[in-house]
Amino acid sequence: MAASKTIKAERVCDAYLVQRLREPDEIRCLLEPHRRYAAYGLAQLEPSLLKQSQWWLAEGDGGHALLMHSHGGLGHALLTLGDEIGLYVLLSLHPGPAYSFATIELEHLPVMRRFFTFTQTQPVQRMVVDRRIFAPAPSLQGDAGLELRRLSADDTPDVNRLNASEGAGISYRGSQIRDGIYFGIFSDGLLVAMAGTHGISESDRIAVLGNVFTHPRHRNSHFALQTTSAVTSALLETCDEVVLTVDPRNEPAVKAYVRLGYREDFRLIETAVTRRESLGVMSLARRLIARWRGRSYGRELVYSPARRG
Repeated sequence: MAASKTIKAERVCDAYLVQRLREPDEIRCLLEPHRRYAAYGLAQLEPSLLKQSQWWLAEGDGGHALLMHSHGGLGHALLTLGDEIGLYVLLSLHPGPAYSFATIELEHLPVMRRFFTFTQTQPVQRMVVDRRIFAPAPSLQGDAGLELRRLSADDTPDVNRLNASEGAGISYRGSQIRDGIYFGIFSDGLLVAMAGTHGISESDRIAVLGNVFTHPRHRNSHFALQTTSAVTSALLETCDEVVLTVDPRNEPAVKAYVRLGYREDFRLIETAVTRRESLGVMSLARRLIARWRGRSYGRELVYSPARRG
């Protein structure tokens, strides 16, 4: 890469140049080889969401790393990709908001621990399905009081009541239901199960399914199977692949997804994180120093931990 070659010519072999990326095609080239892992990031490149994300690239002789901070979709999110030292450099300058939901590669956990506390570190499964292997669930039958249908913004109060039934505290906006694809099951007019989307990349034809929830009193009724099937079917009309994440210890959920054709692709970590440096004073100071060092490049210049040590 051009930045790395420039540094190498000056024989500074353990330094990284950091820049903010703004062009979606440039970011897409970095994400596409890892599309099933980076599907949420690809969704943030859609025109309606792009302005709500920041993308940072670190390049050095050791490799390159990419960091996303976004507040579109369902809230603050963080995505990491690439070289661990480059990621350390990025997070030292741009740790993001105080609270985020992080999607990280397993090998990034030690670096992330330097900057964040985690709610959990149990690896989860990333599962994938396409049209070729998708097996839709059979239609609801036998109970006239049940209705499966797509949700609209008008259903937002029902969605929030459902999610509050177990004290989850998740609150949806009408725009989130309107802009995504959500299906719900109503029992005698009451919403008792739902599934939806975390993100949809129309440009890259991949989507992230999530927000699967069933009221505690209606579990073991295969409602999650039905709603997940409906959302998957709708997504595959325009997407080539649909991915989701599940805790491998949740055997009923895993079995339901396998029944629909989903297959495990790899494992990763998805978790809420809290920034250790609450005020961001040190990261601000590091940014100012990095900008001064890299002023001749028009970027931020950071020496790796190996050089500083």
